[in-house]
Amino acid sequence: MPVKSKEKKIFVLDTSVILYDHNAILNFDEHDVAIPITVLEELDNFKKGNEMKNFAAREFIRQLDSLSKGHMLQEWVPLNGSSKKGKFRVIMNGHGTVDADKVFGEKKADHKILNSALSLQKEHPKKRVILVSKDINLRLKAKSLNLLAEDFETGKIKNVDSLYTGKTLVEGVDSKLINKIYDEGFCPPDEIGLEEAFKNHYYIIKNGKTSALGYYNPETENIERVEKQLAYGIKPLNAEQVFALHAILNPAVKLVTIQGVAGTGKTLLALAGALQQKTDFRQIYLARPIVPLSNKDIGYLPGDIKSKINPYMEPLWDNLKFIQNQFPEKGKDFKKINEMVESEKLLITPLAYIRGRSLSRIFFIVDEAQNLTPHEVKTIITRAGEGTKIVFTGDIHQIDTPYLDTQSNGLSYMIDKIKNHNLYAHITLEKGERSELANLANTYL
Repeated sequence: MPVKSKEKKIFVLDTSVILYDHNAILNFDEHDVAIPITVLEELDNFKKGNEMKNFAAREFIRQLDSLSKGHMLQEWVPLNGSSKKGKFRVIMNGHGTVDADKVFGEKKADHKILNSALSLQKEHPKKRVILVSKDINLRLKAKSLNLLAEDFETGKIKNVDSLYTGKTLVEGVDSKLINKIYDEGFCPPDEIGLEEAFKNHYYIIKNGKTSALGYYNPETENIERVEKQLAYGIKPLNAEQVFALHAILNPAVKLVTIQGVAGTGKTLLALAGALQQKTDFRQIYLARPIVPLSNKDIGYLPGDIKSKINPYMEPLWDNLKFIQNQFPEKGKDFKKINEMVESEKLLITPLAYIRGRSLSRIFFIVDEAQNLTPHEVKTIITRAGEGTKIVFTGDIHQIDTPYLDTQSNGLSYMIDKIKNHNLYAHITLEKGERSELANLANTYL
């Protein structure tokens, strides 16, 4: 968040910030925070529902009620009762020397928020008033009215170009060492020139055309050989997929992230790995957040709830059918998948419908995780009970929600923050295996 300085600032929070992180009000150090009354009105519209944004709205409203006990909200109220924190208040509608409604020729909630910030700027001419919003267009409008504006930085990683990939190519290794890895199944990291190694990190160890695949096992502290494995009829087609499947099948790893563009096999490998381990878990959940086209609520679609959500779940069913078609229609493995679906041993569902379910001994796959906020990702992981494994898959460059980007989405945040932990493994898939046509699009379009 903002760099600490002697000058106290006033940050005005937009609704998008609250829905991104309901604890946002506590992230401004010694500075003061203002909440436009319009934000409370908008949160009132979000409080009903089972999605994460509805949960965030309800939690923030409860938090505000708790913080304001014994105070009127139009006065400055101490945050968390701490002298080290700033204060907060709710600001009414009004405007400063300019009126956003008149400037932009339209009355809307965003303009009321701008006017509230402008009136605060007029009220406190000696303080820096800064609008904080996840909405880029609102920030641009603020700046056009000579009002300082910035993104909410908490949960945002600094450099997505150097995001952890989970794998390293080590070249020029003595062929004798590569043979040792094949013969003995392991070697110490320093023998292949590694001064240190991340936990559960993967390596392609090469000498010309001779190579071996390995990973750093934090338990044995050795680079151990990774062998190509099949999972429920699905065979990995490149080294990255071998690594991803190894992480999915590794019982010591409880949290896996797989990042990559369309067609790299993220969801397919996760589902195949889950089916391969079906006897080790009580249920397999395959879930994804619903992000409707044009960000409209799914209520505008015709039909009952099942027909509304089916279009969003179809890609997951496609992966399941692909795995099923590896086997003859009358075969045991083909029929087993149908039985699992019918008995809800395998459940494909919107992520919002997972709330309230027990997550003990569950293999939980979260698809399209780039459309989640860091707080949503944390909420999912903290609900994991004993014997549960969670696999997040997604493409950080394919974000469908308006207030997230490559730096602020939950998948990027998780990859950046949890790397080098015993329970965690990550792999970035780069080589497309869907088709030559899909690879053409990913490369040139």
